[in-house]
Amino acid sequence: MNYTDEHLKEAAKIAGLLDRLSIEKMVDIICAIRKKGGRLFFLGVGGGAGNATHAVNDFRKIAGIESYSPLDNISELTARINDDGWEEAFLKWLKVSRLNSNDGIFIFSVGGGNEEKAISVNLVRALQYAKETGAAILGIIGRDGGYTARVADGYVIIPTVNPASVTPHTEAFQAVVWHLIVSHPKLKAAEMKWESVK
Repeated sequence: MNYTDEHLKEAAKIAGLLDRLSIEKMVDIICAIRKKGGRLFFLGVGGGAGNATHAVNDFRKIAGIESYSPLDNISELTARINDDGWEEAFLKWLKVSRLNSNDGIFIFSVGGGNEEKAISVNLVRALQYAKETGAAILGIIGRDGGYTARVADGYVIIPTVNPASVTPHTEAFQAVVWHLIVSHPKLKAAEMKWESVK
């Protein structure tokens, strides 16, 4: 019981420490993307990849924003990894998707990418390309946020309350924060099923 109790106490502490203004800024950036007919491209690796594909569904269905992730097409993704290398796979996918200044990329990452340490370089390359095109950059990240925090227009860093649990807390709270964003009154365009059932 000790671990369970501590983990849940840490989760409650994180919820209290989340930067509300940063979340509201992300909501406003996404509203602007939707208003100009832009698209959102979700990127992540590991648990962040799972969160990315789930978020695509929510932003399309609930917020009415055209959204995609390269992680939803395993055939193309693995072909790109095989032919172009893991570090270039997201970048090449974004180029074919014609990422532009009306669009945004949304990163789910524990470390945010770090080219010097060779960690999530695929995210770094995608972010560099987003900067070149003028696309908005968003992220829900952990630790110090890495490269994502350095270049993002809007981001939330999930506070570290226990260095031994950075990954599980970050990946869990990515879902908490994006669900908050997609159901925010400024963004929600469609009723969710269970909320509409009397």
